[in-house]
Amino acid sequence: MAAAEAERLESLVLVHNVAKRHNIGTMARSATAFGVAEIVLVGRRDFNAFGSHGSTSHLRFRHFHSLSQAHLYLKEERDCDICGVEITDGAISVSQHPFRKSTAFLLGNEGMGLSAKECEICDFFVYIPQYGGGTASLNVTVAASIVLHHFGVWAGFPERRREGNKFALAEKPTKQMRRNCCSETMESVIESRRNRRENAGRDFFEPAEADNTRSTNGLSELFSDLG
Repeated sequence: MAAAEAERLESLVLVHNVAKRHNIGTMARSATAFGVAEIVLVGRRDFNAFGSHGSTSHLRFRHFHSLSQAHLYLKEERDCDICGVEITDGAISVSQHPFRKSTAFLLGNEGMGLSAKECEICDFFVYIPQYGGGTASLNVTVAASIVLHHFGVWAGFPERRREGNKFALAEKPTKQMRRNCCSETMESVIESRRNRRENAGRDFFEPAEADNTRSTNGLSELFSDLG
């Protein structure tokens, strides 16, 4: 792939309904390592950065209150394919690199996989081949790392220079978001107010899309704590 074309290609991660709190921070670390352009959070703006090792300061985050709004943004503003990472009928091995253009990756919930609503917004699906029989599936952050690496190889992302036995760290940006919280756009504020009016008396934004939000700490307030 030509270098100019590779510069235009981007990978994104769409985070919706990931159950375990620490997985978001670890996923952010992998996203930084593999050149992800943006992490799109659906639901609450706050998140748990445990496991990120400071990598969140090098990432762009964008927030939406609903999956439908995130879908609209990815398709109309970013012109992305949405790739579901799931072991399902019709899924293609990620090693075949079935990518066409910039791609947002949506990974399934650790316990239940992708929901029907999540599958509806996906343009195609990939799975990660396994060669041993000791586990039925991979941890969501491990799966994210593998598919993001494959996309980077396909897109021809330039390898980061090495310093000793590690890769060189970029300088932290001067302007950073509030710790563990996405900044809100005007559209997000308007949508939040509308959702609060529509769901008066409830403590979550998407009663039809979210799976039982029981906890009151960080991302666990958004994502169900399954498995």
